[in-house]
Amino acid sequence: MLNQITQQLAQTRRDFCRSGAFGLAPVALAWLLKQDDALAAPVKPNLHGQDISLTRRATHFEPQAKAMISLFMQGGPSQVDLLDPKPELNRLDGQKFPGTIKYDNAAQASSRVLGSPWKFRKYGECGTDVSELLPGISEVVDDILVVRSMHTGVNNHGQSIHSMNSGRTQRGRPSLGSWLTYGLGAETQNLPAYVALTDPRGIPVEGVLNWSNGWLPSLFQGTVVRPQEPRILNLDPPASRRGPVQEAYLKYLRRLNEQHQADHPQNSDLAARISNYELAARMQTAAAEALDISKETKSTQQMYGIDQPDSQEYGTRCLIARRLIERGVRFAQVFTKNQYWDHHGSIRTSLPASCRKTERPAAGLVKDLKQRGMLDSTVVHWGGEMGRLPVIQNDAGPSKVGRDHNTYGFTMWLAGGGFKRGGTYGATDEFGHHAVTDVVNHYDYHATLLHLFGIHAEQLTYKRNGREETLLDGQPGRIVEGLLA
Repeated sequence: MLNQITQQLAQTRRDFCRSGAFGLAPVALAWLLKQDDALAAPVKPNLHGQDISLTRRATHFEPQAKAMISLFMQGGPSQVDLLDPKPELNRLDGQKFPGTIKYDNAAQASSRVLGSPWKFRKYGECGTDVSELLPGISEVVDDILVVRSMHTGVNNHGQSIHSMNSGRTQRGRPSLGSWLTYGLGAETQNLPAYVALTDPRGIPVEGVLNWSNGWLPSLFQGTVVRPQEPRILNLDPPASRRGPVQEAYLKYLRRLNEQHQADHPQNSDLAARISNYELAARMQTAAAEALDISKETKSTQQMYGIDQPDSQEYGTRCLIARRLIERGVRFAQVFTKNQYWDHHGSIRTSLPASCRKTERPAAGLVKDLKQRGMLDSTVVHWGGEMGRLPVIQNDAGPSKVGRDHNTYGFTMWLAGGGFKRGGTYGATDEFGHHAVTDVVNHYDYHATLLHLFGIHAEQLTYKRNGREETLLDGQPGRIVEGLLA
């Protein structure tokens, strides 16, 4: 049968790949070259014989974490209104700020203090203070560690996103998920190792750079799972071309790929393409099952807030992230839309709306992982690229006020995978502006995270342009012992 099909094929190899007739070419575009110019495009040569496969690799030492789910709150959640209460702000509400403020938007700046409109209470055995805007999080405080002393120090979204997500302020570097999959390989051969779950209302600032492989081989780029059906385009072939017919085509394509790779052994992008086509075929069954939440129990779906209009969509993506990790995906990142937490104005209405969308699903994820025995080996991260200032922005009346950017001291929380459970770490000053106690820079966070995955950050290297690149890129990242269980 193969010989018969081969005789019928008048297409070139490039045309065959481009046609996508069996739903394979577009499946994981994160790993493909530009299809029309595939052979002419510049390639990333594998000059040093580095391992560019997704084969599972040994760690430097015994890991505590095996997978990670990052809930990335792009825009900058207001720490002083959510998880870092500052009574002094409420005492001075409306008065002139008694210090120096670093504004991002001087045109709308005000020196008047903005106290938090929301009440805080202590919850759990750990006694962590949580805002009334986060009732779900208040239920899991004994399982999460609130880090109140995060710092990147660059007061713009793009640069701070890159700091948190790829180690440096500069564009073009590999994302955290790419480094983890490069260093650890994959736990499954039937699903992508690295997945980005995007918001239906748009992708974050810096777009696809959030899940880019940078200058690592293309194989380590994140694969996008769409926020609506079909979540992966062109996954299934037409009914008339399934079974033996498709198998014959795949066998033919594999033979062409292997022949071309033999002629171009240093082309790492080609190796990534071949691996991707083979993965795409396996995904036709595995991905459809992993993305289908219909068999989850009603109580599980309610735990994620899928029964509530405000949190249904985000809860669905959080549940999918758990299903993917459960099936061997190494790193899943769940995004909010562009600037969703960037509350320069109308914070009294916009911040509660952001919380209603995300906080119940985030808490449900922690509960679900714990009850399934997965939390010990799965890191959960919640946070954005910055926080907010303690003073008013857009001083045009109580319903219009907001808060400007603050990357000098902000909050995130972590759970599972070897992080300490319950309580807080670090502190900002009495106004929530600057991290002053146990400061955690983004590179400290990255070094600590890699440590939990069994990796020495300085030893996870990629040879490029005559130098060995790392996630830390020469920054003095330290393992923050106070974050560890």
